[in-house]
Amino acid sequence: MAPLEPWEKVIIGEGFFTNVHGQTTCVACHAGDSSTIEKDAAHEGMIAAPDADPQRTCGNCHNEIVATSADSLHISQAGYFQTMYSRSLPENHEALNEMFGNHCQSCHTTCGDCHISQPDSVGGGLLDGHEYVKTPPMTRTCTACHGSRVGNEYMGKNEGIPGDVHFRQGRMNCVACHDGASMHDSEGNNHRYEGAQSPSCESCHEQVGRATDTIVQHQIHQGALSCQVCHSVSYTSCDSCHVAISESTGNPFFRTAATYLTFFIGRNTRQTTARPYEYVTVRHIPVDPESYAYYGEDLLPNFNLLPNWAYTTAHNIQRNTPQNESCNSCHGNAEIFLTADKVKPEELEANRNVIVETIPGVIPEQ
Repeated sequence: MAPLEPWEKVIIGEGFFTNVHGQTTCVACHAGDSSTIEKDAAHEGMIAAPDADPQRTCGNCHNEIVATSADSLHISQAGYFQTMYSRSLPENHEALNEMFGNHCQSCHTTCGDCHISQPDSVGGGLLDGHEYVKTPPMTRTCTACHGSRVGNEYMGKNEGIPGDVHFRQGRMNCVACHDGASMHDSEGNNHRYEGAQSPSCESCHEQVGRATDTIVQHQIHQGALSCQVCHSVSYTSCDSCHVAISESTGNPFFRTAATYLTFFIGRNTRQTTARPYEYVTVRHIPVDPESYAYYGEDLLPNFNLLPNWAYTTAHNIQRNTPQNESCNSCHGNAEIFLTADKVKPEELEANRNVIVETIPGVIPEQ
């Protein structure tokens, strides 16, 4: 998609005024003074982003959605706080909160970030002349924020790696699986891998693992392996993200040491009844003990309490993969398991529960 011209980003299309949202007045959402034609006076007290207080605006009609979405991970970013605080101590929270406000806060979403406008990462501006887009366009909203990993993997933008079969053959967009109910839901979870899997692969592939399943490997491995272990291919890992404020511009920035493609099977540190798997796919996430050093010394003293080789559900599912070609493509193949020799010495303690110490043995040929 070509970048929008500046006027295209803010122009209100004629369609907005025939839409139900256009039947109210501008000041109902944006405040200001509609009794004057003087520009400065009319914009006095204007609220540029009325969805910052969604209960006052969107909640007038969509009260149930607003009420549940307030604590959803997209809005609260609770998962980030959980992992950040778990690696730290209460006396460091003030410094971490300052860091979060400078570098991470802008990643949280509001109603309008998905349904009215597009993120700055793809140029900003209104999606469709201020009309409310019920189903957000994938490449202008979802992958605009989740692009470097999820978007590239799903759409096959990593060189030599095909796109996810659901996109490549099914032309499915993000909301085909991550529907509005799951996006707006407030399940009380502090981590995206807590609670029931929503969606799960079995939501659509109901026959998997059942007695009538003709693929015997599904029955053998059901519950022991996440689906991605057999059906994912190479995906992105990152090393050492550090944040700081630029001395020349005064703007916050981050710098990542390296980005590379991996495929490793590790042990599941988040086993629950919903995710009973012994083995899952894992990727390296870019946090390290000094990631936030700009804001203070030793802000993550408990860094080793959580791994930075983390359970991942890569969005590049394929029916046929190198590891499911045969039993021994996986069994006895140390190359695809996260073993200690593949982990940096200074990260061994943090990842001891993820590291696979004993590779599943070779299956004798029949």
